Amino acid sequence: MDTKILLENGTNELEVLEFELDGNPYGINVAKIKEIIPYQRVTPVPNAHPSIEGIFMPRDTMITAIDLKNCLQRGVSKEGGLFIITSFNKLDIAFHVDQVRGIHRVSWENIIKPGATVSSAEESISTGVVKIDDRLIIILDFEKIVADINPETGLKVSEISELGSRPRSEVPILIAEDSILLNKLIVDSLKKAGYDNLIHTCDGQEAWDVICECKKKGTLKDHVQCVITDIEMPMMDGHRLTKLIKSDDETKDIPVIIFSSLVNDDMKKKGDALGADAQLSKPEIGNLVKVIDELVG
Repeated sequence: MDTKILLENGTNELEVLEFELDGNPYGINVAKIKEIIPYQRVTPVPNAHPSIEGIFMPRDTMITAIDLKNCLQRGVSKEGGLFIITSFNKLDIAFHVDQVRGIHRVSWENIIKPGATVSSAEESISTGVVKIDDRLIIILDFEKIVADINPETGLKVSEISELGSRPRSEVPILIAEDSILLNKLIVDSLKKAGYDNLIHTCDGQEAWDVICECKKKGTLKDHVQCVITDIEMPMMDGHRLTKLIKSDDETKDIPVIIFSSLVNDDMKKKGDALGADAQLSKPEIGNLVKVIDELVG
């Protein structure tokens, strides 16, 4: 299936691939997908996590295969179905699914955050829910699924300790990150790195509202001198936020750092076109601090 559908920059849209497990619809951002291939037999790995089916080598590249049904506690997948091969956080991973239904273009404004009745925010493996026709498609948090299997793939907060003793800074930094857990980890890491003046928001729309309110009050420089944003967020994504900031004469000189698991060559081209000052993959929390140091002096 062709997953290379072209999206214009900064339109606040995404392509969601809908797939099935046990007849239930789930979704993944097409930007994470490299290709979709028929199921291949895998070689089991001794003492591996129960959700890891094994490894295989399409096109001479070794890839880990994850049983998505097992991750969702819906049993164990049988041979057959499809592998969705993904690329994020500088990892190539195959997820075993039953079948693919199709691709939908939707606005981030239409992505609903899972309620507390679905799961606690920090434990949720869903980034949102979208209604297509009469179906509620649960968009899964594949980064968290992988991090739960191997925590080493998550934010490398140990890199902050390696920076050693650092002076305190009151430079105001605005953070847009929808994951409550990652938002907290980023804030804690930046505080350890010396940055004390932080405003953290849960999506691009909330971050843009903060900027607009500061513009209205004439306090922009007091509250926002640097912006760190994820790409995937409900309501408004990071590319749309970057476009709004860089298209406004009052805000265009504010450094914008895109900090996302989706940063790859294609995404970097989009970010560059929108005017992002830096783009980093999410595990690189140490490099994030170094880039902030360079941009805010």
